[in-house]
Amino acid sequence: MAARRTHGPLADSGDGAGAGRRTAGQPRTRVKPAAAAEEDTAAQARERILAVIRAIPRGQVMGYGQVAAKAGLPGRARLTARVLGMNDDPDLPWHRVLRSDGRIAMPEGSRGWREQNQRLRAEGVVMERGRVKHMPRSSADDLDAAVWGPG
Repeated sequence: MAARRTHGPLADSGDGAGAGRRTAGQPRTRVKPAAAAEEDTAAQARERILAVIRAIPRGQVMGYGQVAAKAGLPGRARLTARVLGMNDDPDLPWHRVLRSDGRIAMPEGSRGWREQNQRLRAEGVVMERGRVKHMPRSSADDLDAAVWGPG
């Protein structure tokens, strides 16, 4: 007697009649593995993040969390950083994405920090003591200010 399947799409129904089995002439149905579905979702998230970064106008900046939120992925600032870290598109305006406090996320004085600082200044972004002088606030910050007042 063959072993009975108890889990998965081909599991026996438990009535002993083998109702969960494919009979001769029935086409096989392919079940998309969970890993492949997760890869699609990750690729979609990556593309949404890159689309938001590409849409940041010249001379303006956004925080990693703001990019994630605008891409429909609130709370995923680290994912934005990871996507930028894997970037191989030389035309992507990666330099327009900063930390939420307006600072460049690389160690100050490093080659990458100097390049990002130079690119931002070339676009007219005002940097003061290593920070963007007027970092845009997120809508959550605006809501807090409206409800609780300044400070």
